[in-house]
Amino acid sequence: MLYLVKMDVDIPSHLSAADVETAKATEKARAQELQCDGRWVHLWRVVGRYSNYSVFDVDSNDDLHDILQTLPLYPYMQIEVTPLAQHPSALTVSSK
Repeated sequence: MLYLVKMDVDIPSHLSAADVETAKATEKARAQELQCDGRWVHLWRVVGRYSNYSVFDVDSNDDLHDILQTLPLYPYMQIEVTPLAQHPSALTVSSK
């Protein structure tokens, strides 16, 4: 199943710079792991904001929820999820 996910990040100002940098580095590693295994299909930054739009290809709502909770910056995110379906006018057909 495909999902469009918007993530807005708001890291609290009380966190130390070292903690923020550690969280960002760990987040990057986790995001790249999920991209390499094919579950995080697309990742785009929103210009001028600490936000992204992503497409995930996972088995279920619960699977996506579990994945999102593994992101180190998850506690500081506002997340919007939109399930996607194949459009009948699309030139390509999803593999799942």
